[in-house]
Amino acid sequence: MTKRTRFAPSPTGYLHVGGARTALFSWLFARKHGGQFVLRIEDTDLERSTAESVNAILEGMTWLGLEYDEGPFYQTHRFERYNEVIGRLIDKGLAYRCNCSKERLDELRETAMANKEKPRYDGHCRDKHVDPNEPHVIRFCNPIDGSVVVDDMVRGRVVFNNEGLDDLIIRRTDGSPTYNLTVVVDDHDMGITHVVRGDDHINNTPRQINIFKAMGWELPKFVHLPMILGDDGARLSKRHGAVSVMQYMEDGFLPEALLNYLVRLGWSHGDQEVFSTEEMIQLFNVEDVNKAASSFNTEKLLWLNQHYIKESDPHHIAHLLSPHMGRLGIDPTEGPNLVEVVKAQQERAKTLVEMAEISAFFYKDFGEFDETAAKKNLRPVAREPLERMRTALEAQEDWTGEALHKLVQDVSEELELKMGKVAQPLRVAVVGRAASPGIDVTLELVGKAACLRRIDKALEFIAQREASA
Repeated sequence: MTKRTRFAPSPTGYLHVGGARTALFSWLFARKHGGQFVLRIEDTDLERSTAESVNAILEGMTWLGLEYDEGPFYQTHRFERYNEVIGRLIDKGLAYRCNCSKERLDELRETAMANKEKPRYDGHCRDKHVDPNEPHVIRFCNPIDGSVVVDDMVRGRVVFNNEGLDDLIIRRTDGSPTYNLTVVVDDHDMGITHVVRGDDHINNTPRQINIFKAMGWELPKFVHLPMILGDDGARLSKRHGAVSVMQYMEDGFLPEALLNYLVRLGWSHGDQEVFSTEEMIQLFNVEDVNKAASSFNTEKLLWLNQHYIKESDPHHIAHLLSPHMGRLGIDPTEGPNLVEVVKAQQERAKTLVEMAEISAFFYKDFGEFDETAAKKNLRPVAREPLERMRTALEAQEDWTGEALHKLVQDVSEELELKMGKVAQPLRVAVVGRAASPGIDVTLELVGKAACLRRIDKALEFIAQREASA
């Protein structure tokens, strides 16, 4: 039998990290077993669902590379089918109309709370004939006795007593179907064999199993993933920072780094930390997922991101870096080849945002010199080395890293100075700060005109410093 999984987010916000991990594990299971991965948009919450949220989910899935084989399917397009199933349940005596007032339901809840009992509907309308023409909801007749067994592939055997499950509403007064009904119908109709989702849904599972059984449908296997905690041990939420998948893109993370990090949140393969997509598919086993909650560690994610920046093809990094350069007002085509800039900076940045910021000087003049770097390196003693370098660079025709390195070396020898005494003031003059790639690469990529212009600025800075001394 072909294994089929699904990712079924509600479009009431962005695609968050927890949802992305659920999608990843579901996708990996399908890919490993030669199955299909279905995307379903659970948009029956008409008040909160938005087109913007749908787009955010689709955008996040695309960025992560989690391609789906079928979908996206929208629950709002399937109301006729849900009503058909609800009609069948009513005809079989397994669902009924309920017109209990809000006041009665509130009183039931308050009494239960006062008695320190779990609030639940008392079945008042089970055997009552409610006029279909007056406002009402439809409730499912949950079995009164017995138990429901969930054989979860992560949590193992979990038993729920039916007496603790009340007759849940499966259609609201406005005619819209509810989550527990629509999920069961969709999973059946779409042939879902394995339901992979967060363990916040575990209490819904026995209710859904009872609906499956009421309809005489085959049960899927259930996989409930443990929650993700923030760095502080509390459940991951907005206050922990970037929990939207697309926020990580904005912050300069690589999709492969985030995927690699997410796969290790609750799953492991020995001590291996870095996984290619192919390795994830080959090695992933849902039964090896931890039962305990996982803690999100931003430093670990940064470490992985830096690893991928260092090890990835420079052309790939340049493709991802380009929009971050654009946000700094830089057109990467107006200056050195961005791929060559990436090669020069791959060892120096943890994120693409950081890489863009430390690479801006290649494309545009900086405003002010870094105060500490200028104080140390743009002193009167640096004036002669900078003047000699400017003259040599202006006359230089072979503008390659090798030739420029020799030029700095020659000037150092002529002045009988260590190379650092010439290269470092030159670096601060051209870059504006004390750190950059090698002076040869830096000069080559900045270009002749910009180098001369910035050296003039540094010499003027030194002159002003001398004048005010």
